[in-house]
Amino acid sequence: MYRCPVCAQVLTPNPAGLGCVNRHQFDRAREGYVNLLPVQHKNSKVPGDSADMMQSRRLFLNAGHYQPLSDALNALLASAQPATLLDLGCGEGYYSNRLQQALPDTTVYGLDIAKTAVRYAAKAYPAVKYCVASAWHLPFADQSFDAVLKLCAPCEPLELARVSNKGATLLAVSAAPQHLVELKQQVYPQVRLHSEDIVQIPGFCHRHRQQLSYQLQALPAAELLALLDMTPLSWKFKPGQKHGFAATKPAISLDFYLDLYQKN
Repeated sequence: MYRCPVCAQVLTPNPAGLGCVNRHQFDRAREGYVNLLPVQHKNSKVPGDSADMMQSRRLFLNAGHYQPLSDALNALLASAQPATLLDLGCGEGYYSNRLQQALPDTTVYGLDIAKTAVRYAAKAYPAVKYCVASAWHLPFADQSFDAVLKLCAPCEPLELARVSNKGATLLAVSAAPQHLVELKQQVYPQVRLHSEDIVQIPGFCHRHRQQLSYQLQALPAAELLALLDMTPLSWKFKPGQKHGFAATKPAISLDFYLDLYQKN
């Protein structure tokens, strides 16, 4: 499944991890993941989400607030009956782990550029095959996957098409207009809602859109602060404003588009 991120040759297992015919070696970490992110594919010294953002996301997701979203995408992807599935931008592994549980006959791979997140995911969910890599340079062979989950994860569409089998399912999850609108109202004098447009992805045809909308009521302050800190909106709040907002226990709107595409 894996190909070398340096020379694009096939990677084969060896006692230390993975290697190619050109002697590029990628060791397997003790947690079970492989780091396939060469320095030339990094966009910063420590790419991906920060450790603090990761901890906030773990707290919020493990409280179950996004379980309706996870259940919905599990159902959509289960209908495709994929043998192989890629969770693109897997983070700490919440969605890929629940996918593996819902689709026990599917081999699930998770990829993220944040090493700290992948380390946690691989340690917590050993049934999923995790790697550290760039979504713009996917370290997989051509036509490797029957399904791909792209949950708010930017990537190179041509790479996405390359690693997908003909007829493969792509599920792209994005923010719908009302998503987190109450948070935006705290920091913007005029709120711009998320677009309703369906994104055209080269190599894929759009087949179906499902909208999932619900509200979170009276969140504990710690969980609301975690939600704030796992989004870029956190940086927009003034000192002390976040805690004051959390103390009011506002209702929070969650609004998602789940768009199904099929590989041409």
